[in-house]
Amino acid sequence: MAAPAPRLISVFSSPQELGASLAQLVVQQAACCLADAGARFTLGLSGGSLVSMLARELPAAAAPAGPASLARWTLGFCDERLVPFEHAESTYGLYRTHLLSKLPIFDSQVITINPALPVEEAAEDYAKKLRQAFQGDSIPVFDLLILGVGPDGHTCSLFPDHPLLQEREKIVAPISDSPKPPPQRVTLTLPVLNAARTVIFVATGEGKAAILKRILEDKEENPLPAALVQPSAGKLCWFLDEAAARLLTVPFEKHSTL
Repeated sequence: MAAPAPRLISVFSSPQELGASLAQLVVQQAACCLADAGARFTLGLSGGSLVSMLARELPAAAAPAGPASLARWTLGFCDERLVPFEHAESTYGLYRTHLLSKLPIFDSQVITINPALPVEEAAEDYAKKLRQAFQGDSIPVFDLLILGVGPDGHTCSLFPDHPLLQEREKIVAPISDSPKPPPQRVTLTLPVLNAARTVIFVATGEGKAAILKRILEDKEENPLPAALVQPSAGKLCWFLDEAAARLLTVPFEKHSTL
């Protein structure tokens, strides 16, 4: 088994401070990637509470870079629910309404599923779009992936003890039996998550404390999905609030803007 990726655990006094720092990290990563003429910044987004957090903080953080910089961003999604974009469960739909409407980012810069397709075809279609966007990469290499973690240790739509944790060939996989509704989803696979240049997990609230202790401290024979995210050549960061980090005994960096 490969050595674990070096990780940085950052703990913030509140979700608000975490969100502001996360937005700054996104903007800093983008600036580094765009320093070379003709380069672009590729960002993979996850849903849940991250939508409101990024919608609240990222537009102001990204504004100084200007439209010309944002025009060189390419956005994808770490997983997606197979529902129409107008549905309340659509991750892209939520980002379109709450974040992308506030940024000078065009539809052509956003890689989405086709929710009208059956789930297997939707996964194949999304994989084809990713391969077109990441030409030259056998596995798409995102500059930054922002991941969440569920109270069961799942990330993206990769759930504990699910066969998709063993997937090594596909870059995108369909799932029809998600334990969390809606049941039909499309998800990036572990090879893509572990190929990223930077992965940042975000978790807030006391309800995540017990699972985070297992992920970050326990050496389990059957690791939880989030614990299997170990970028092979990239950086691994965890952004937590104090409530989520309250059971941790491993070293972490404490941040406060106060």
